Amino acid sequence: MAIPRKFLGKDEKVIFSMRTHAKALIIPVLALLGTAAVAAALIVIMPDSWRSWGYWAVGILAAISIIALFLLPFLRWLTSTYTLTDRRIITREGILNKTGHDVPLSRINNVNYERSITDRLLGCGTLVLTTAAERPLELPDVPRVERVHVIITELLFGNFEGARAIADELDGHDDEPGDGRSAGSGAAVPSVPAPAPGELHPDGE
Repeated sequence: MAIPRKFLGKDEKVIFSMRTHAKALIIPVLALLGTAAVAAALIVIMPDSWRSWGYWAVGILAAISIIALFLLPFLRWLTSTYTLTDRRIITREGILNKTGHDVPLSRINNVNYERSITDRLLGCGTLVLTTAAERPLELPDVPRVERVHVIITELLFGNFEGARAIADELDGHDDEPGDGRSAGSGAAVPSVPAPAPGELHPDGE
């Protein structure tokens, strides 16, 4: 899940990398189970006179449903990532056509998060990044949004070692510098304004 090294700047270091929360797979999994149940029921009740072509029809319809309702959403989830480096926040999504957004840490003025009741139960939330020149950038379905909020706050204040320590805590083990790190679920910290751009060293040293 780590972002390829060729997409990083010279001496840029990855602090943490994660996929969006797996709650995006709840409906696709239910659709998969429902498709399997309907296909099995159709095969059981199918008249004998239909069986010569009925199996093929049910199989084709089931395959189309599985691809559209499960496989494509799963691949979209698999390729949707958030990466925090010592210089920026990188978002990437898309199966074939990749789209993304890079936000330099020096341009972030404020970091907030939002959590619905469902998000609180599942341990995720939406990060809202405010910059001086653009409308807020929302990062939905962030696992352990409270701890990720703290990581970003540490990065904004130039405390890269502290950010790495929290990332290692979420990951459960230490990784080599530059490796991607995965997240699970979490809770809430107050929003802290970012320091002036000149206070951040791009190489985190």
